[in-house]
Amino acid sequence: MPESNEQQAFFIDDDLIERLMRGDALPDKGADKADKGADKAKQRPAEVSTLAKVVKLAGEGKLDDAVRELEAAAKRGENPLEVSIALGHLRFEQQNWVEAARCYASAAELEPKHRTAFYNLGLVLERQGEFDDASQAFTEALAIDAKRWQAHLGRGLCRLHLGQFSEALEDFQVVLKEQPNHDRGLFGKAVALQQLGQLDEAAEIYRKLLPSNASSAELLVNLIAVSTARKEEAKVKDYAGRLLKIRPQSRHALEGLASSSLLRGDYSAAVQHCAQLVKVAADSYEGWFNLGVAYQKTGRLEQSGNAYREAARLRPEAVEANANLGVVLQERGDASGARRAYEQVLAANAEIPGVLWNLALLSEKEGRAEEAEELLTRLVKAQPDWEDAAFRLGFLQLQRGEFAGAVDSFEICLKKDQNWVEALLNLGLACWKFEDLETAEKTFARALTLQPSSTDAIRALAAIAIERKDHNQALDLHRKLAGLGEPSVEVAYNVGLLLQTAGENGAAAECYQTAVEKNPGFTDALLNLGHALKAVGKEDEARAAWSRAVTSDPALAGQYFN
Repeated sequence: MPESNEQQAFFIDDDLIERLMRGDALPDKGADKADKGADKAKQRPAEVSTLAKVVKLAGEGKLDDAVRELEAAAKRGENPLEVSIALGHLRFEQQNWVEAARCYASAAELEPKHRTAFYNLGLVLERQGEFDDASQAFTEALAIDAKRWQAHLGRGLCRLHLGQFSEALEDFQVVLKEQPNHDRGLFGKAVALQQLGQLDEAAEIYRKLLPSNASSAELLVNLIAVSTARKEEAKVKDYAGRLLKIRPQSRHALEGLASSSLLRGDYSAAVQHCAQLVKVAADSYEGWFNLGVAYQKTGRLEQSGNAYREAARLRPEAVEANANLGVVLQERGDASGARRAYEQVLAANAEIPGVLWNLALLSEKEGRAEEAEELLTRLVKAQPDWEDAAFRLGFLQLQRGEFAGAVDSFEICLKKDQNWVEALLNLGLACWKFEDLETAEKTFARALTLQPSSTDAIRALAAIAIERKDHNQALDLHRKLAGLGEPSVEVAYNVGLLLQTAGENGAAAECYQTAVEKNPGFTDALLNLGHALKAVGKEDEARAAWSRAVTSDPALAGQYFN
């Protein structure tokens, strides 16, 4: 924000001072009766003498003595208006803003149309930081004298402090119409434009002012801010370097250099600048946070965690520091520390998507499936387009047997990506478990269309075909699995069953033999192998298969002769 309005001329009643220096009589106001006029005439020499003495004392720098003279005159009732104006001026010189404001307010009350009372009141209130009242005083001054551009300047500065940037810009435009090269007017306009997001215009004005204000720290600070917002790393570095020459420990300069380093990905330089910044400004949340980021990017996780902890200590309500601290601790394998950091974030803001996700993964890894599911449910509700969260939620719901919920979760995934094969497979499984065979079959079929070599889709379709007693389709699908080189015992056995049901005992025997080779103790396969072999006339081989089955499971011996 701009500095206070200290470069403006301080307006008092110049005509009065000039007359006092010449020894002229004060103007007669309201003395329209002869006797009162005579009394006033008697008072004038004393009044003039008092004010002349005050001017002389002020000129000699004896402000306290001058104030005492005026206060005594005020008690005597000497010309209250002029005494109030003069006393306000002296109080201003003493930087006693409260008393100065009281004097000018009194003068304005005595003479509501006074040429300078409201303007001076505005200046004093501005210095007290009472920008709302100061702005109103400048408005009153403009109502009395609309051409006083200095009042627009004062009001514009107050409006900047009040966040009334559009209104402030209007005031500065009036100033610059009268004084096109007025530095404070140009600076105020640039600040208003900067706050309104018109960065290009603001930067142009700041650069115009820089040659004649090269030592203005305030100007360089604003140029750093604008250049940072415009991601002009080279200019940020230039202006920050200039500022450091003026103020070697400038917080703004170090913040600019740190920001510039982070923007261009020079994290080693960012570590240096941020480390210097937190030495100068140990209370800088941004400095500690950015130091944590820089350390994290350079792989120095322990230092990064320490920086994030300090940032979180400085600003407990800010979620970013604890969120990043949780990530760092999770990467370091400190699950309990990461959990504490994430839970602190969620206590402040329960729906931070990244934190919900990380804590859910952490909970799942720790075997807290129910907690992970609850966190993922909140995440999907807060951010429905996070398809990975919906997929993970569906997976946990499938494991828990919450098939209807799993269907909903995987459907969310497919709204985001209708060709997501893994989501289709899981949706098909959820529908199947939910006993919606028709939807399950269509879903698996779509997955197979998208990925013809998907053995999961083929296996599921074959199982559904068996469940529906559609042996021909099941057989075709199991043959397709075998053709894809699927080596599972289950596939070989199921194909054997289908072939045997279809009367193709020779082929069935081959399948059972494959299953037995992969699992020699598979007694059901051995028994069925014996039946298939007998059906094709290979009774010796059939008896050998049955014998192996009995050897594997002696309880079958009682059934052998049957």
